[in-house]
Amino acid sequence: MMRVSFDLDEVLFVSPRTHRTEPAPPFPWDRIFPERLRLGTPELIRSLQAAGYQVWIYTSSERSERYIRRLFRRYGVELDGIVNAERHLREVQGNRRERLPQKVPSRYRISLHVDDEAVIASWGREYGFHTYLLNAQDDDWKEKIIAYAERIRRMEHPEMDETTDNL
Repeated sequence: MMRVSFDLDEVLFVSPRTHRTEPAPPFPWDRIFPERLRLGTPELIRSLQAAGYQVWIYTSSERSERYIRRLFRRYGVELDGIVNAERHLREVQGNRRERLPQKVPSRYRISLHVDDEAVIASWGREYGFHTYLLNAQDDDWKEKIIAYAERIRRMEHPEMDETTDNL
């Protein structure tokens, strides 16, 4: 099963001043979870999961896994995995002297990572993962990510290509 991960800040969590967003959760949840999700985020995650992908969050933020899970549940989304700064430091960086990048999705068998930082894409080539860069408002972002994920899945798992005979 292929894994797709998303960064949070400026990717899924965006400002309503610069991006279209999902409606805020009702009071008091809007105070507990002040972040606003990019419009279409719950739909995209559910679509990817329905198509057989695992969806993870991979963020360099200090937000707890519990907080992230609870926020997404407010929107009816169950995440398959979460890597935050604390988990990354513990499991990826560990006691290594050399400084590793702030995100190494391939360490968690993540094939595609969606992020807003070009430096993450450059690390992808070195550390073995694909990156989709997303930051500006884009009404077609969901379709583009699904199409890119499908391309990667066909490259990595050609046996999963759904070719059928029309008999």
